[in-house]
Amino acid sequence: MQVRECIVSAPGKAILHGEHAVVHGKVALAVSLNLRTYLKLTATNSRKVCINLPNIDTFLCWDASELKQLRPYSRGKQEEVKRLDAELVKRLREFIGVANGNLDTTNMATLAFLYIYISLFGSGELPSVTISVWSELPTGAGLGSSAAYSVCLAAALLCASGAIPAPLKHTARWCQEDLELINSWAFQGEMIIHGNPSGVDNAVGTWGGMLRFLAGRIIPLSRVPLLRILLTNTKVPRSTKVLVARVKDKINKFPTILTSVLDSVDGISCTCEKVLLEMTCEPITGEHYNVLEELIDINQHHLNVMGVGHPALDTLCRVTLARGLHSKLTGAGGGGCGITLLRPETDSAVVQSTIQDLKDCDFDCWETSIGGPGVQVHSPLSVKEDILGILNHY
Repeated sequence: MQVRECIVSAPGKAILHGEHAVVHGKVALAVSLNLRTYLKLTATNSRKVCINLPNIDTFLCWDASELKQLRPYSRGKQEEVKRLDAELVKRLREFIGVANGNLDTTNMATLAFLYIYISLFGSGELPSVTISVWSELPTGAGLGSSAAYSVCLAAALLCASGAIPAPLKHTARWCQEDLELINSWAFQGEMIIHGNPSGVDNAVGTWGGMLRFLAGRIIPLSRVPLLRILLTNTKVPRSTKVLVARVKDKINKFPTILTSVLDSVDGISCTCEKVLLEMTCEPITGEHYNVLEELIDINQHHLNVMGVGHPALDTLCRVTLARGLHSKLTGAGGGGCGITLLRPETDSAVVQSTIQDLKDCDFDCWETSIGGPGVQVHSPLSVKEDILGILNHY
């Protein structure tokens, strides 16, 4: 073990513009969400490998010698990511008792951890570790909670294995090569959890800021402004698969109309990207925010035309507009979550009143920001006291 202890964190993600249109070859903008997942790795002498996930009431331990038997063959340290090892996945599924069944949240988190852990520590003795994870992100809300978890796992275990520099050996963020390795291993975790992910969520968790996604190509944008938002979870369940199929059916039924809508959404994404880049290299003005607010309104109307709105999302837009604020859904729609843009000068009393109004609608709501940093290493002193207490409690 190259490190005895480290604490890392990674952000969630929101789609700023381009939901659903991206499936049909249009630009989408994904941004980091400053609600983070924190992971603490601690080396022990117990010969045990433990994972503590208090968000989902899970604490599991295994003998390191028991896990060593699961490796399909002798392997060296995996500093380069190959394709997913189907044989190892099969053995791990059998080991945790879900060989043929569907995976619940605990099983998915367990499989991702065991896969990355066993893959990274080569053919020698598996080290004794305790991994404790706490997330500010709600699960299953389309906010990249599984990707933030996978990014944290990859970063901490790569540090512990010596594949990337240990936290005490550098004071800045990891270099581009290290981040690419973290992202690659996080994508492996996402494949275990989701099967066929786009790679956007783990890329946002790794690099932070804003990413441009088009036709499978992900481009991190080097500079974007930090924007205040309200994040609202309507708590209305939805199926991404069903909603994607609904949009496809509507396109087939009204091709001329919906093609124009998709082209307009593409224009919204490109215009928003241009405005945000302007805001990083010239004084930010009220006109910048006027344009961002108009783009939010137009895109929300387009999403309703596509058939992915919901009365709860209409309520969100109506409640926030009554306070002079502009909102849209983020992600698949059909319920789920929405974002509300806040200007720098938006008064805290307006923000708190709006949050209370939304909570009165039985929604969950947070004030946060988008566009912040990706995966980070922390000293214990830099982690909020309540989160550190949870990470230390196992």
